[in-house]
Amino acid sequence: MNTVRLTTAQALVRFLAAQYSERDGQEQRLIPGVWGIFGHGNVAGIGQALLQAATTGEADLPYYLARNEQGMVHASVAYAKMRDRLATFACTASTGPGSTNMITGAALATTNRIPVLLLPSDMFATRAADPVLQQLEDTRGGDVTVNDTFRAVSKYFDRVQRPEQLIPAALAAMRVLTDPVETGAVTLALPQDVQAEAHDWPIEFFRRRVWHVGRPVPEPAAVERAVRLLRNARKPLIVAGGGAVYSGAETVLRAFAEGTGIPVADTHAGKGAVPWDHPYAVGGIGSTGSHAANELAKDADVVLGIGTRYSDFTTASHTVFANPDVTFVNLNVARLDAVKHSAEPLVADARLGIQALAAALTDWEVAPGYRRHTRELIARTREIEEACFHVGHGPLPAQTEILGALNDVLDDRAVVINAAGSMPGDLQQLWRARDPKAYHVEYAYSCMGYEVAAGVGAKMADPTREVVVLVGDGSYLMMAQEIVTMVSEGLKVVIVLVQNHGFASIGALSESLGSQRFGTAYRYRNGDSGLLDGGVLPVDLAANASSLGADVLHATSVEEFRTAMEKAKAATRTTVVHVETDLYGPHPPGHGWWDVPVSEVSALDTTRTAHETYAAHKQAQRHYL
Repeated sequence: MNTVRLTTAQALVRFLAAQYSERDGQEQRLIPGVWGIFGHGNVAGIGQALLQAATTGEADLPYYLARNEQGMVHASVAYAKMRDRLATFACTASTGPGSTNMITGAALATTNRIPVLLLPSDMFATRAADPVLQQLEDTRGGDVTVNDTFRAVSKYFDRVQRPEQLIPAALAAMRVLTDPVETGAVTLALPQDVQAEAHDWPIEFFRRRVWHVGRPVPEPAAVERAVRLLRNARKPLIVAGGGAVYSGAETVLRAFAEGTGIPVADTHAGKGAVPWDHPYAVGGIGSTGSHAANELAKDADVVLGIGTRYSDFTTASHTVFANPDVTFVNLNVARLDAVKHSAEPLVADARLGIQALAAALTDWEVAPGYRRHTRELIARTREIEEACFHVGHGPLPAQTEILGALNDVLDDRAVVINAAGSMPGDLQQLWRARDPKAYHVEYAYSCMGYEVAAGVGAKMADPTREVVVLVGDGSYLMMAQEIVTMVSEGLKVVIVLVQNHGFASIGALSESLGSQRFGTAYRYRNGDSGLLDGGVLPVDLAANASSLGADVLHATSVEEFRTAMEKAKAATRTTVVHVETDLYGPHPPGHGWWDVPVSEVSALDTTRTAHETYAAHKQAQRHYL
């Protein structure tokens, strides 16, 4: 057997550079590069291996420097999301806090079912120098390290204690990264001494490998059962989730809706699968859903879920589907999701599944009256949207007015990124996406701090698109440092920084739950009350963005914002458009509910009143059996 002597880290770098994914005949690099921050745990291992690869040309695996370990995982997830989960990055970090900083990113990736490869450095396998700097000493066992915390948030976890263990571990990692059902964060913990240890590796380990991402074919009997339910439906509704986008099912889904007349609602991950102005697109569904989608859901007798995992925001905490006889047909590549809500499961690739349903329903469509009803609801929804876009609020504009202006100035291919706060709710109702990649809202984990880092990954995934990071001051303060990465990599990203001096979403939620917006505003501590309800803090986030290397534009009105956005679009480098909005709204009208429990007993009148409202909403909640 032909072998080559390399360190474990050198072998891993060479292996990763030779991995490809393929779907529908299109091949691409599975791991096009490595994000990293070096410390004593990986600088002489993975760091040396990447340097050697770059200087000798023995492996094509570019290195990218991040400013925060969590941020580099977010950038990798955003890249993978833009690439329909067919490519992602590896992320290397040092021992201790460098590695545990990646755990939030790992949880986000796994919750969203997006592949990312994590390479946290670990303690000495030989234990020759125990306890080393940053080592956790656990009295329950000597083999426990902080990296064991990755087990709960990874779809695959392995600790490479000897060089030869890398071979099965690396192959298993690629298997999970390319499995549309099992994908998520994949973690290979690498003890720092093992990284630098040499071994004679079989040359075959480094051959070019193509991991074929298949399209599971629907079982004919399952198609027949699903078709039987749809044929008997009088008020059917489609809920399009992320699976409809990742499978590239947009064209067949639009044709299916047109042919059958079944309206299509969407989740955050599914928005754009059907263009907002399609005659059967009814918008977001659930807790922050549109008027049309939620009205149709209320009466729907058959719900066809396509690639959705039915989060509580999608079901409005099990209240939006109110028909007592509602039945679900779930088309999903994962059986876990296909059987939810006692559904008739159709386990298959979304695109192939829709094609199978369409072929069996060529002679069936909804009644003309239902098509007409859908059009009427859409028309009313458009009126609600336009009212939100043109509130005429002052002295500070409403956030919805800024979103309306942003809708107007961006083209159909522009990517809008968001994750947390009040904006996801506003966006789900108001954003008008015509392209499946135009709406990039991470809402499975709803992670504050995702946005700026995600802008890096999205722009790297498709440099031809305008990438617009839409971030509130709360998320910006959580993690803005990847602006430096944008600048250093020469990436042109537009960051719309909406400042309202507090947590608008949680503040409004707190008020509705009787907690009086406690702890949700950025204010001085009041010497009289002892609470954080004093004057507004003199925080200059625009100056902060400028100090990180971005160009900054200011807007104080909707018209000034439009002008600033045109300048930002014409710019050639990262540009921040800073605008202040009213912390108190107004926001779009609510058409759904979200289950957040309220204290059953309280000395506060506001809390007691809120609990009465909560108890009334709970009456509508149900299991779908």
